[in-house]
Amino acid sequence: MSGEPNTRLSDLFGLAGWSKGELARLVNRQAAAMGHPQLATDTSRVRRWIDMGETPRDPVPRVLVTLFTERLGRVVTIEDLGFARNGRAGKRRDSGNADNPDALPWAPDRTAAVLTEFTGMDLMLNRRGLVGAGAALTAGTVLTSTLTDWLHADPAPSAGPPPADDHLNAEPAGFDRYEAAPIGSQEIEALERSVEVFRAWDAARGGGLQRKAVVGQLNEVGGMLAYRHPDHLQRRLWGVAANLAVLAGWMSHDVGLEPTAQKYFVIATHAAREGGDRPRAGEALSRAARQMIHLGRPDEALDLMKLAKSGSGEENLPRTQAMLHTIEAWAQASMGRGQAMRRTLGEAEDLFVSDKGDVPPPCWMQMFDEADLHGMEALAFRTLAEHDPKAARIAQGHAKEALELRGGGRQRSKIFDYISLASACFIADDPEQADRYARLALVSMGETSSHRTWDRLREMYRLTGQYAGYEKIEELREEIAHALPKSPGRKTEPGRADI
Repeated sequence: MSGEPNTRLSDLFGLAGWSKGELARLVNRQAAAMGHPQLATDTSRVRRWIDMGETPRDPVPRVLVTLFTERLGRVVTIEDLGFARNGRAGKRRDSGNADNPDALPWAPDRTAAVLTEFTGMDLMLNRRGLVGAGAALTAGTVLTSTLTDWLHADPAPSAGPPPADDHLNAEPAGFDRYEAAPIGSQEIEALERSVEVFRAWDAARGGGLQRKAVVGQLNEVGGMLAYRHPDHLQRRLWGVAANLAVLAGWMSHDVGLEPTAQKYFVIATHAAREGGDRPRAGEALSRAARQMIHLGRPDEALDLMKLAKSGSGEENLPRTQAMLHTIEAWAQASMGRGQAMRRTLGEAEDLFVSDKGDVPPPCWMQMFDEADLHGMEALAFRTLAEHDPKAARIAQGHAKEALELRGGGRQRSKIFDYISLASACFIADDPEQADRYARLALVSMGETSSHRTWDRLREMYRLTGQYAGYEKIEELREEIAHALPKSPGRKTEPGRADI
């Protein structure tokens, strides 16, 4: 017992609106439902958790996680409650602090436990129709400061197979327990193929329709990671976990679950590093940076991009480096730094052209092709045009190039290209062309489940205001208003969009 209040638990307890006696009764009832009928919690024990900093014995932290997750309608983890993982009653030694609430970075075994627990809670919210809300994003500067040294260091060597009575082998953490067991290369190949299917679906239709399936698959992989396989298989399994976590994060971001998305990006970064894939870890951080730009926090995105680029190591292919540069340029454009943005995009183009293709790109980079390069350049220039309208003409050229090069199965990206192009036309005082491309975007909107397309559409709608007297634009504004969901959802700052 630390003798100090557990402020994190106290804050969540206040949000939940329970009395201490009510929480004690709920803990006993939920514990019995989870197979622990012998548990007997009372009001005085709850008071010690909150006011004296006592960490309850297992399974109480997992029971509390379930109760708070359901009550608050968002994923709550053991760290969120201010408890140490695998805690015994006593001082909270590993529960983080106000600046680093998740106690980053995590050890490999803890990464697997966090992964399994977080996905289990996420799935529970899906099953019960609850909506993730109320959590806060961790600042990009905090992620950078806590992960820098860890990301640049080598992962600890594997300790080898665990003994039969090892707790990781017998009882991995999580809402839905998974009996850890060995798997072989054929099972891992099947998992790797499933990632490709999910990735293609996301690119074509958006994150809303398959997010639950991806989270469920990631939950299964977390259970598999609780059994320590031979190193070559364990590394591949960590790679599958990283790819699925990035997808889960990107799909969560796509439907507006921002704190959930960020958590998945952090999980992906840990999984990639444990698998020895530094470039993948850097790309996962770059997703978190893109999220920050979209939410109007480009300065924090630049912090994350600095870490993503430096932490990727020397293994990064030129094309991967080009992709990272385009995200950095977008952040610079959001801050009105035109000269820096142009220089960064020039470096991205040089890197992209220098990639000879003699080394096959990793699966997670195969989506970044010449069309995506132009699409990101269009987005950067269109964003800069909010500060410098002359950039709008250049944005139009890149958006048209992107549309010419887009292949099949990239419907969401095409919508973003159309919206970038239409927005650039509005800024360039060309409402006729803007109307044309805006309508092309509207035609395709119903084919995806991406909330980000709605965000971008709202930004374009704002730009139509100066042409409200034009009959054709008035009709367009009515169509946009009709296409947008009745519930406004999240809003972004001017120029903060995504692709």
